[in-house]
Amino acid sequence: MTITPELTDTPRRVLLVEDDAGDALLVRELLSDFSRIELIHATSIAEAISSGLLAVVDCVLLDLQLPGTGGGTDRLDALRQLREADPHSAICVLTGLDDEHLGAAAMAAGAQDYLVKGKVDGELLSRTVRYSMERKRGERTAVRLAEAQREQAESIRVERGLLPRPLLNGCDIRARPFYRSGRGRALLGGDFYDVVACPDGSVHAIIGDVAGHGPDEAALGAQVRVAWRALVLSGVGEPRVLPALQQVFVSERHAPGLFTTLCTIAFSDGQARIRIAGHPPPIQLRFEGELPGELPHSIGPPLGVLTDAQWPLTTVSLPATWTLLLYTDGLIEGLDSEGNQGRLWNTGLLRLIGEAGDVRGPGLSGLPTRLVERAEQLNGGPLTDDVAIVVLTNEPNA
Repeated sequence: MTITPELTDTPRRVLLVEDDAGDALLVRELLSDFSRIELIHATSIAEAISSGLLAVVDCVLLDLQLPGTGGGTDRLDALRQLREADPHSAICVLTGLDDEHLGAAAMAAGAQDYLVKGKVDGELLSRTVRYSMERKRGERTAVRLAEAQREQAESIRVERGLLPRPLLNGCDIRARPFYRSGRGRALLGGDFYDVVACPDGSVHAIIGDVAGHGPDEAALGAQVRVAWRALVLSGVGEPRVLPALQQVFVSERHAPGLFTTLCTIAFSDGQARIRIAGHPPPIQLRFEGELPGELPHSIGPPLGVLTDAQWPLTTVSLPATWTLLLYTDGLIEGLDSEGNQGRLWNTGLLRLIGEAGDVRGPGLSGLPTRLVERAEQLNGGPLTDDVAIVVLTNEPNA
């Protein structure tokens, strides 16, 4: 008898569920030439399940006619009991019933193969064990692939909600958004942003961060972002936007103590109207004749903290040409190995901006990436939190 290398290279543990001692001995003899197959014997379904063997074997050889099963009334009862106990087991039916229809039914019920006692030799039995394992492995791979595809589709839907395309058609303001997940996570966290131009000529921007990093926080951030866009485009007055957003946030959040920080800016008539809810303030990258620095601001509480919260308005007059940087705190909470404060914070970020070189024109598009990569160098590795950045400018060549 020729034994192929693929049958002997990898040890396989096979559980035989068989109540007939003679048939069990025959199976053991058939497989005796295959030294890399270890045969374990159980005499009943109850023994196979209660012993915990299903979790440690590679394949099950199952006799359909066992005590404690449906027998003549349900010839697939033993198979169903095993499938219910361990849906991931590779099961090959080995029975004395030479019934083509029963074989098809067993395959449909979850068996990987169907063999008739007395019509198999050791080579066929060993090969069937191997093929049954491979088919089951293929099924599991297909299931994992389908799950991965579903997760990817869900991630894409959440990404569209959190990271939309700025709606700035026909506007002289341009937006350069950036997003990076903390620690390289594939799933987006709760950071979000948006920029839209309204029919009245005003432009509105928001950037925010829901506390937490999971899919629930990501979905909540998307809801807040969509609600904000709807409010702005529907013409709700700027003073009423944050109170309305707080109502949406509180009604949709999945935990009572959850909160979100955010910053909104409305641009019109040469002015920027800023409201901040517990969020890092915007940084002016380029105001004519001025060095980069924080815009004047007042800070109110995050959404979801106080029921009677108020968010003070700060109005800043804009020069003829300007550039602003909006960001979430993931950018500034990393370690600052060259500073003396432990963390980067806003002062460290201003230092990085100064090191970044020219922040005018075409150089703006790569600025967020340069800032994050430098922050990661100072942190000694990927930043823990998600980072969202939006660069806003009215420079014609940016």
